[in-house]
Amino acid sequence: MKLIAGTANPELAAQMAQYLGVSLCDIAIKRFSDDEIFLEIGENVRGEDVFFIQPTAQPANDHIMELLVALDALKRASAKRITAVIPYFGYARQDRKPGPRTPITAKLVANLIASAGADRVLTLDLHAGQIQGFFDLPVDHLYARPVFVSDIQANIKNLGEIVVVSPDVGGVVRARSLATRLKADLAIVDKRRDRANHSEVMNIIGDTQGRHCILVDDIIDTAGTMCNAAQALMDSGAASVTAYATHGVLSGPAIQRIGASVLRELVVTDSIRASAQAAACNKIRRLTIAPLLAEAVRRICDESSVSSLFE
Repeated sequence: MKLIAGTANPELAAQMAQYLGVSLCDIAIKRFSDDEIFLEIGENVRGEDVFFIQPTAQPANDHIMELLVALDALKRASAKRITAVIPYFGYARQDRKPGPRTPITAKLVANLIASAGADRVLTLDLHAGQIQGFFDLPVDHLYARPVFVSDIQANIKNLGEIVVVSPDVGGVVRARSLATRLKADLAIVDKRRDRANHSEVMNIIGDTQGRHCILVDDIIDTAGTMCNAAQALMDSGAASVTAYATHGVLSGPAIQRIGASVLRELVVTDSIRASAQAAACNKIRRLTIAPLLAEAVRRICDESSVSSLFE
């Protein structure tokens, strides 16, 4: 087994390597003066089972290109099998045509990864499950749900007082799955989105009066939806609101919004490397998904079952 880290989240890769008891493979990545990417693998990978770890977070285009260059290098170096470990899959929100003459960019990126030389993909909480079908190669799709369940059980004494809330109708399946495992009630925030990164809460479906609300989502970007939903829940009589999101993109005014919001806490995973501003915000707490990803890597390498990790 060879683990190789890109520049997007080397800390996560190092934790995965530590869990597996291996060292990260040497790699040199640099930019030419015109920002072209140069990459060289520093160890022999011929006949090896190689895992390249690279979330495609901001700057998404640079990190995607770095991933593609690395896959091509590994393919030409005669690696036996190449697995692209993509904890956060960028462009996942462009998974359909919302209007005429628009691209399905998630499919485009999937095609690029396959063409560059990947034999399989390991990823976490895709924005839409059907994106697995965009790949013409095997995809192991993990969920952060077990990590969230353990954290909630450890930090909330009376689970009977909580209600799991989906911040929009599209996230109901995700929220219901978490609620089922916590044996909690479910509520839904009905919102209207008139343009990208802007939403307005219309109604709250479910009983949140005097309850501790757990908002759950896969991606928190500008935090507008999450903060608006939290405010609506508090206005409806909720006792408190805590948010859980797998991927903390946290772009634009997100940090300021979270700091000024009624959220008691936002919990995100380390699928995306934290910015200095996010690390300094006392309302944001991070959970590591390194053991989950590392165990999946071990099982892929051993040709054993990965599905049990879903629980």
